[in-house]
Amino acid sequence: MVKEARKVLATNKKARHDYFIEETYECGIELRGTEVKSIRLGKLNIRDGHARVENSEVFLYNVHISPYEKGNIHNVDPLRPRKLLLHKKEILKLIGYIQQKGYTLIPLNVYLKQGLIKVELGVAIGKKLYDKRQDIAKKESQRRIDKELRARQKV
Repeated sequence: MVKEARKVLATNKKARHDYFIEETYECGIELRGTEVKSIRLGKLNIRDGHARVENSEVFLYNVHISPYEKGNIHNVDPLRPRKLLLHKKEILKLIGYIQQKGYTLIPLNVYLKQGLIKVELGVAIGKKLYDKRQDIAKKESQRRIDKELRARQKV
């Protein structure tokens, strides 16, 4: 099987720090005007973004796509809600997750796949402060182990 070329345009690094990611979905995004050109230039911020299911449709909120500089009248509101394109079965599954307490939908990545802009949407549950501390401690210990192994290999 041939691996697909994927050019990552934006990553939500904060998401994996603040949430446990249960499941991920790849979905298309409905864009208008010059938003595609702006995204291709990397002028988007998904850090504060989240998604909601409304009337059996999924919408992405608080994702800032900067207006395209040469777009003049074709530019739209940078923070407008954008519809995400998913199959009906996937939407029904997401509705089931959302109805459970504590689950939310978070955009993890925005990337180009075969010329189309895709969003990787994660079903997430929030971490508590002690969970974040445990993750930081694990990363620190892993770094120390890796550093020690590198030092031994050099000798």
